[in-house]
Amino acid sequence: MSPTSSGRPPDDSALDPSPGTIREMGMEAVEWVAAYHGSIRDRPVAPRTSAAALKDLLAEPLPVQGRDFSHLLDVFRDVIVPGSRHNGHPRFFGYVSAPGTAVASVADFLASALNANLPAWRSAPAPTELEHVAIDWIKEALGCVPTAGGLFMSGGSMANFAALAAARHRHCGDVVASHGVSAHPRPLRIYASQEAHHSIHKAAALLGIGRGNVREVALDARFRMDVNDLVRKIEEDRAAGADPFCVVASAGTVGTGAVDPLTEIAATAKRYGLWMHVDACYGGFARLAPSARPLFDGLSEADSIALDPHKWLYLPADCGCLIYRDPEAARAAFALGADYTRVMQTEPAEAFTFWDYGPDLSRRFRALKVWMVLAHAGSQAVGEAIESNLDCARYLAELVDASDDFELLSPVELSIFCFRYLPPAARTGPGSGADAQELDRVNQRILVSLQESGSSYLSNATINGRFALRGCVLNYRTTRKDMEILLDDVRRAAEQVPGATD
Repeated sequence: MSPTSSGRPPDDSALDPSPGTIREMGMEAVEWVAAYHGSIRDRPVAPRTSAAALKDLLAEPLPVQGRDFSHLLDVFRDVIVPGSRHNGHPRFFGYVSAPGTAVASVADFLASALNANLPAWRSAPAPTELEHVAIDWIKEALGCVPTAGGLFMSGGSMANFAALAAARHRHCGDVVASHGVSAHPRPLRIYASQEAHHSIHKAAALLGIGRGNVREVALDARFRMDVNDLVRKIEEDRAAGADPFCVVASAGTVGTGAVDPLTEIAATAKRYGLWMHVDACYGGFARLAPSARPLFDGLSEADSIALDPHKWLYLPADCGCLIYRDPEAARAAFALGADYTRVMQTEPAEAFTFWDYGPDLSRRFRALKVWMVLAHAGSQAVGEAIESNLDCARYLAELVDASDDFELLSPVELSIFCFRYLPPAARTGPGSGADAQELDRVNQRILVSLQESGSSYLSNATINGRFALRGCVLNYRTTRKDMEILLDDVRRAAEQVPGATD
């Protein structure tokens, strides 16, 4: 049987290939995955390319005739991979991004092949039950009450959005759900620290509460929410006729990794009748690491907790998670019937619908990779990997403190570190005459030079008004040696910046 021009046998459809063709495609792809995992440390972290160069390599008219899979894989290997930032590299410290594990990649492949849609139990019985199991494991890891419940979402931003929607509904009821926020007699107030994630402000805008009604609470010396200032702002707003209804605590801010004092915030929320939401998207799973566990005291008191398993469970994106302390309190915010969603089952577990607890109807089978990673590796191994990440960040802080050419700009609480390079003129300490704005400019140029070098990758933050080189250790491949290499890479980047080494 001779192949067609596309390289397929004549009875083999591109849309419905034979089992043999599927095996061939899978074997080629798996060979690449295995080689990629084995070589990622040797690759440049980020590409030296441009949008125009990539467009020249990729842009073409809509294909009329199909091409062989091997050709498509060649484009992936030769263009997509070299033109990508490799977030799984052990010295990718930018933002809060983790590598996916190999078993999670396989889980995503299997989930896509099964193509289960999880709006309700009736649509995907076993996948729905597996999601309940994975959520129960996460509840156990966080120390939540057994009656808590939750679901997986696209990411932390959507989890924060849904949590604030549930908080608003508990406070305002069906009046606002039916007629909008204008039907509520007083302006609603949300409280979050100055380091809170921007998705809180975005959610307030999308929910009709308004970004201006997110009161930013001051920080203490460790960049955590100042609970005394929280109380002051609640009292001020009540006296002014506003309506406080929710406080958002951070369990690992994206700027410095600070964990707000959760126990004190929980007590304040209870005192004033506020919904307590915890944005634990970055830091929540650090509770699996013994050295960090005390930071999360009070987490179980939250009404809702947002998490990103695609961060510290080392999963490929996307996978967010939302836990409700009282799922029925949240259900009222999202339950809305329609004839095409009518449930016929009468047994409660089989009548379960995820759409009653979040905004999505169609939902992909994200639970499979969560379950597969935790079942394959075990929570102890995951906790040990997180502990190693924490140790690497603390080690970096020790190296910075022991040096004369670097300065730490914030305490290391989890695995985020913020520091800056000091040119010789700035190394004599306070009062040395170093210009603060020039110091910012030097470090900005160093960051660009470092990112272009391809050996290590940092992002940036503003700490007390000053430009900081910021990194986050979130990779099971990263070692203490990588932290030493990072500082050497920063020094080499400084040599490329005029005025940095004079």
